[in-house]
Amino acid sequence: MNKSELIDAIAAHADISKASATKALDGVVAAVTEALQKGDSVTLVGFGTFYVGERAERSGRNPKTGQTITIPAARSPKFRAGKALKDAL
Repeated sequence: MNKSELIDAIAAHADISKASATKALDGVVAAVTEALQKGDSVTLVGFGTFYVGERAERSGRNPKTGQTITIPAARSPKFRAGKALKDAL
């Protein structure tokens, strides 16, 4: 499902216009993004939790030259599914 299909589904389930569904979806994505940028987590009970994962600095190898390189630490968004979502599948 892509974004436009999700907007169609939201509009149909909530009985609202596609324009309103687009604004609502964009608002949710913006709110989750802002919370993650601050380092907070976003929990939707029954659905799941969006949170920021931390990866430590580590050493790796350049596949082209075989030279050892340092891969810097990074933060990445992660999602942990809730019980209701897991049970639905």
